[in-house]
Amino acid sequence: MEGLCHLAREDPITATPVQRHRYSYGADPSQWGELFLPGLPEDSGPRPGGVAVVIHGGYWRSRYGAELGEPLALDLARSGITAWNLEYRRAGNGGGWPATFQDILAGIGKLRDLAEKHVLDLSRVVALGHSAGGHLAVWAAGQQASGGVRLTGVVSQSGVLNLALAEELNLSDGAVANLLGGPSSAVPERHRSADPMAALPLDIPVVAVHAEDDADVPPALSATYVAASGAAGVPARLVTVPGDHFALIDPSAEAYRTCRELVRELLT
Repeated sequence: MEGLCHLAREDPITATPVQRHRYSYGADPSQWGELFLPGLPEDSGPRPGGVAVVIHGGYWRSRYGAELGEPLALDLARSGITAWNLEYRRAGNGGGWPATFQDILAGIGKLRDLAEKHVLDLSRVVALGHSAGGHLAVWAAGQQASGGVRLTGVVSQSGVLNLALAEELNLSDGAVANLLGGPSSAVPERHRSADPMAALPLDIPVVAVHAEDDADVPPALSATYVAASGAAGVPARLVTVPGDHFALIDPSAEAYRTCRELVRELLT
């Protein structure tokens, strides 16, 4: 429901109010996002700094949701960055191929409707995606603009950026085949269309951040993507950070703080 859950909360560190607005972009209960706005006077004009789209992970499965991205979106807003925490249909609740992918594009496109209402600057829109969300963020960057909104950069946090390798390693007990409705031997075109490797080269900056001690998504999934991007002529950037898979979504961790500053860098 549009406008549901309009809240203003105080940042305990800076006492800067953060406005929160939840909006639907489709009829399904999972087709929504929550906009986190740094508190500004109503007459201050367009909000500076563009928008960060937060895309949560969870190996595309329905038991993981936007609550994973909420602390990141709140931290970004407290840091002065407008954030759009995106929910989407996952495998197990109506998602998978192609619904999950359609939702990501539609959810990003929803920002066009919100830009007028909240005076957003859409000249710079950067996706911050963790794990499966990193895969979806980089995949979306390789698609045509949705609703007139195009990503201008991506920070992938231990993203599943090489689907063929993820399938070969049988990550998370067949998560790739679960997402796409079968193994690559049965639905090869789906696998090709969903793999960020197949969309290279991209014409926007991609920073692949990977945790050194990540036991959930091996660093090779970022490293092979970055290597392939270099061979394609538009190199992505690989950044390694201390910690495990979940340090990347812990606002108190150095690994996450590095990601936040990379988002800021791409927005400015």
